Amino acid sequence: MTLAMSWSEWASHDATALAASVRKGDVTAAELAAQTSAAVAGLNPTLDAVVEIFDDVVADPLKDGMDPDGLFAGVPYLMKDLGPTLKGRRQEMGSLLMQGNVAAADSHLTGKIRNAGLNIIGRSTTPEFGVCSSAENTLCVTRNPWNTAYTTCGSSAGSAAMVAAGATPISHGTDGGGSIRIPAGVNGLIGLKPSRGVFSIAPGGSDLASVVSSQGCLSRSVRDTAAFVDHCRGGAPGEFMPYWSADEPYGELIRRDPGKLRIAMSHEWGPYRASPEIVAELERAGRFLEDLGHHVDWAVPSIDLAAAYAAQTTCYITNFAQTIALLLEPRGLTRPPEDKVEPMNVRLWAAGIDATYSERTRMQLAFNTASRGFGAFFESWDIILTPTMAKPTPLIGTRDYLTVSDNPSVHDWFAQLWAIFAYTPLSNLCGIPGLSLPFGRLPNGLPMGIQLQTRQAGDGLLLQLAAQVERALGGQWNGGAVPAHHVTAL
Repeated sequence: MTLAMSWSEWASHDATALAASVRKGDVTAAELAAQTSAAVAGLNPTLDAVVEIFDDVVADPLKDGMDPDGLFAGVPYLMKDLGPTLKGRRQEMGSLLMQGNVAAADSHLTGKIRNAGLNIIGRSTTPEFGVCSSAENTLCVTRNPWNTAYTTCGSSAGSAAMVAAGATPISHGTDGGGSIRIPAGVNGLIGLKPSRGVFSIAPGGSDLASVVSSQGCLSRSVRDTAAFVDHCRGGAPGEFMPYWSADEPYGELIRRDPGKLRIAMSHEWGPYRASPEIVAELERAGRFLEDLGHHVDWAVPSIDLAAAYAAQTTCYITNFAQTIALLLEPRGLTRPPEDKVEPMNVRLWAAGIDATYSERTRMQLAFNTASRGFGAFFESWDIILTPTMAKPTPLIGTRDYLTVSDNPSVHDWFAQLWAIFAYTPLSNLCGIPGLSLPFGRLPNGLPMGIQLQTRQAGDGLLLQLAAQVERALGGQWNGGAVPAHHVTAL
């Protein structure tokens, strides 16, 4: 098969550049789809990151309603196998229980993605129901393209692996506690969890119903992420909560540097601390931002972080219990079958299915207290800088934080998760934006994410600062290095 571009040429293009090539007539949307399909064919036997490629859409990019006049002009896009649905396509959520499940309708966000000119050509891997932060079970073992002995983390595991490996420059992710930012960090990508009220997946849910979960993308350039938000944001008619819009398109905002910012820096969050090598990279990032003219100092929000994590744990247990229950009912089941649902998810269901209104009310009150605390903090500081993770990337087979764990206590299991992923969940709790940048490197050579967070609706400021950093780096995230398993090695 003859491809439209060499792999080195392909890898040098972000989504914006590929779209420009289509508009110039240098390449067609069908040729882009064929190139990504070939990349997946070459990489997936090793990375195990793609559940399915839609061959009919590769052959005809207009088949499912992609708008070729949209900004992205047919750039190939993988949809995480969780969240927004695709009419007539399978969505199996990384679970044996859901094998063969076919969606009856498109989600609202699916339409927005297609109208933006992104060509959804397949499904990427996720752990069961997106509960844990690594896609490792009987259905898949998704591996880090930088070093396949390590996980991609997750739960947007497959999208992260394929964007990092160069198969496509942008793909879908969801984030209920770090599931975009964490895999972005360990795979050397850009991952934004937006503020509450940006992306809708109507009719299946809303930010209010799910409380903490957000939609988004993983990319390799700030301008691609900014363009995705600009063109895919917005609520469906009849949303239960308001959706807001930015004063200026982010694609324009990021062309200008921000003014001098007050940047707080911390790795000490309640009971959690980062490992020394991660603290060293955080300090290096702080010095880099100081050199750009910003004021950087150590500070942390004055809130009861331990209480916030406890409330977040209640939220996850009760949310996932209901998620599982709603999947059981149409199948005529009253409890999760242990041969089709992973052990920790069975325990989550059992722990949360009979939660009381009083428990959820106390949880919401703790959310409110934490959110107000962060709000007060951002009256004095513009941004807080943390690592994306508190510990180095886990090896494949590290079971402690997987839903195949045999830990009998769901609360102890979540405490282990927070010890690794301490810095991402509270932005979900508060509804504030968080952005992971590939701004660090671990001693073993793996990428390491640095996270920026700011006040609600401050998404544009995070992207503006990220674009300033990207320019200062000459556009070379990860020092210009690429993973060992990459399209340029095909």
